[in-house]
Amino acid sequence: MGRSRESRRARPDLGVAAVARLAGVSTATVSNTLNRPEIVAPATRARVMAAIEELEFVPNRAAGALRTGSNRLIGLVVPDIVNPFYAEITDAVCAAASRAGYAVSLCVSADDPERERDHFAALAELRAAGAIVVTLSADHQRLERLRLVGSHLVLVDRRASISEGCSVAIDDVLGGRLATEYLLRLGGRLAVVNGDLGIPQCAERDEGVRQALAAQKVAAGSVIMRHVAEMTIDNGQQAIADVLGADRPRAVFCTNDQLAVGVVRGLRAAGLSVPDDVAVIGYGDLPLARESLVPLTSVKQPKYELGELAVSLLLAELAAETDGTEHAHVARRLSPELVVRESTPN
Repeated sequence: MGRSRESRRARPDLGVAAVARLAGVSTATVSNTLNRPEIVAPATRARVMAAIEELEFVPNRAAGALRTGSNRLIGLVVPDIVNPFYAEITDAVCAAASRAGYAVSLCVSADDPERERDHFAALAELRAAGAIVVTLSADHQRLERLRLVGSHLVLVDRRASISEGCSVAIDDVLGGRLATEYLLRLGGRLAVVNGDLGIPQCAERDEGVRQALAAQKVAAGSVIMRHVAEMTIDNGQQAIADVLGADRPRAVFCTNDQLAVGVVRGLRAAGLSVPDDVAVIGYGDLPLARESLVPLTSVKQPKYELGELAVSLLLAELAAETDGTEHAHVARRLSPELVVRESTPN
């Protein structure tokens, strides 16, 4: 009768030596079975694997990582995991890494430089093969400090020069332009509710708005511009209340879906109909947009594709290092698209 699971786990000598004793082989043979199975005779390999299963042995990859300087571990640094945008990227990265045989260490930075550096120091100690970093407001110097840790680094959701390494981002200038062009066709005054222009994504969406206005020869000064400190539902509702106190727009472009939901709530509270009185477009195409009281027209971001492509770029860089070939950094841009729903006229 076999030993109970509890007694096996309590034994202090479980490890390569215990596996070797049970299989009747040397510790070197156990190591070869795990790392170079092709050089071990099939019958011997079968005995070792049976012993591993019997003892529920989990190989310690850390020792191998210390010898090779890397591990089959990828760090993923995100500002938060509550926001559905980051959650979907995280899901994609974990799935793509798993398919390639890598584990993911999730690091939530809260967009805090100190916390980011702590995460990178921990990833370096773990000999992580590389890191995927989803930034919110990281500047060039901050990113350079992160690179000093030594990990291969791929930036996500940030436009970057190839001199900074590989990156993948959404063309937010195009996204801002698509939304604005659609709303300008309705005629009437346009309002834009945006976040802090110090956030690169907000600045790029603002640039898209201005490009669309210039193409239609609409004076930028005729557009009502509102900027909020935090891009939340409450701030969107307050922003539209401020706008209605001055001049009612025909259409509102919000640079994220949370702001757009707040704007819709504010309009309804003021007795206005969406889209008959005021049309509203959001940005991101989050589940929130589809589940809003008035389903939102929104600029859809290819979030899952961002995560998958980030892993692909990192693996390509790692493979080049392993093969001793030259790696050329790339900066990829993915195109958003406008998804029309009930918050704008058909």
